[in-house]
Amino acid sequence: MPFIGSSLIRETLTMILAGGLGERLKPLTEFRTKPSVPFGGKYRIIDFALSNCLNSGLRKIYVLTQYKSDSLNQHIYEAWNIFNPELNEFIYSVPPQQKRSNNWYLGTANAIYQNINLIKANVQKWTILLSGDHIYKMDYLKMLQYHIEKDADLSIASLFVPKSQASRFGVLQIDDKYRVQSFIEKPKDPPEAPDRPGYSFVNMGIYIFKSQVLIDVLEEMEAKKIDSTDFGKNVIPYMLKNKFNLRAYRFEDENKKDEPYWVDVGTIDSYYAASMDLISVQPMFNLYDEGWPMRTKPLQSPPAKTLSHEGERVGRVFNSVVSDGTIVSGGLVERSILGPSVRVNSYTYITDSIIFDGCNIGRHARIRRAIIDKNVSVPEGFEIGFDPDQDKKRFKVTETGIVVIPKNYVF
Repeated sequence: MPFIGSSLIRETLTMILAGGLGERLKPLTEFRTKPSVPFGGKYRIIDFALSNCLNSGLRKIYVLTQYKSDSLNQHIYEAWNIFNPELNEFIYSVPPQQKRSNNWYLGTANAIYQNINLIKANVQKWTILLSGDHIYKMDYLKMLQYHIEKDADLSIASLFVPKSQASRFGVLQIDDKYRVQSFIEKPKDPPEAPDRPGYSFVNMGIYIFKSQVLIDVLEEMEAKKIDSTDFGKNVIPYMLKNKFNLRAYRFEDENKKDEPYWVDVGTIDSYYAASMDLISVQPMFNLYDEGWPMRTKPLQSPPAKTLSHEGERVGRVFNSVVSDGTIVSGGLVERSILGPSVRVNSYTYITDSIIFDGCNIGRHARIRRAIIDKNVSVPEGFEIGFDPDQDKKRFKVTETGIVVIPKNYVF
């Protein structure tokens, strides 16, 4: 394989699609876009794609925003304003500006088309397109190296998924050289991968284009009035029909576990499951790998602490993630995630729950299987997660019984 040196890195532009409305994650997305939803105590979902960029050496990044982007824009400025423009490094938030029509972004490919001037202006040989709402670890330079070696017009990062589960994804049909033969969106009978019977090769929404090919294809489809809204539904089939060189890249996981880890936390239940994995003895997703650091906003907060008082007022935390600035004062917390600056008061019991930043949990409160968004004060003696009928009168409760309290809720 050719060596990917720093000069080639400088010839690569990254565009992150981060405008998702996240309807199925409401009420967590009531006031923010999906990529800015907190995850793992101190992080936001977009931090994982951005950390992958940082660890891969990518330093020219546009983040395409759309719905409810205030929180995301603020986070990018406060957490990711680390690049040096003097070295031609940057990260910019790009809202829809109706540059080419009177529409907002209509889909993944349309978002790129509306900002095609940014690709032209930067004159980079390759453009990497990422989604801002997936959790995984990946060295994009390994994929770029594969892309260059195969002289691909488009490379698509792909993952083996059992055929029985593949109908939820876009599925690539490939030959034994990993050349893409066809692309089917959510097929009823997914094709199997040639080198792994019983499994299908599914699209992860991670693309590397030759920049000029990307420009030419989108402008050609627009000129011919061919629908170019979405990459999976429109652009990839068009490129296959016109005999472009499309290659599938087998996802190489930097998480270094037996099974590759790539999660789209698209629903409250999937978000909760991915979060609870972090408190396992051996979590599937490793946040503690010093060789692949995950960056987020640096908090100027004091350390977390527990307080014990006389008698039974002993602050105890078991099998939990506790963020900076949090105080557990005479309460019991188990199998839970506490965000920054949470206050847990005496005689409180919290189990199997996720508490976001700045919440105050009153004395004698009891909380089970709940997600409490930012800046909520739970009254003294209040119970959440123990009486489903009562919970449903006030809050969203999922099919699996997860109770979700919205941001800034006042009891």
